Amino acid sequence: MTIDLEADLNTRDHTGLCWSFLDEANDPALIRPGAVVIVGDSDVAAVAEIVELQTIDTGTIVRFRLLPGTLDQYEALVDRLHLTA
Repeated sequence: MTIDLEADLNTRDHTGLCWSFLDEANDPALIRPGAVVIVGDSDVAAVAEIVELQTIDTGTIVRFRLLPGTLDQYEALVDRLHLTA
């Protein structure tokens, strides 16, 4: 499994959203508002929606919302889509 954005899933900021820095992305081009990506690390990963990017002096902050469900549930959904396509 490829993690799109390395992040500590327990970290939230003043907005109440999880966050990381854009330079933690495997492919920064994937990290855009509205995109659905895999976030986390090799120990724990989740599906998230990118909410916003904010450029500050030290880099670009990526804020994201964790989506409900497990990676296995999303994988099963994609598998079903491929079977019916």
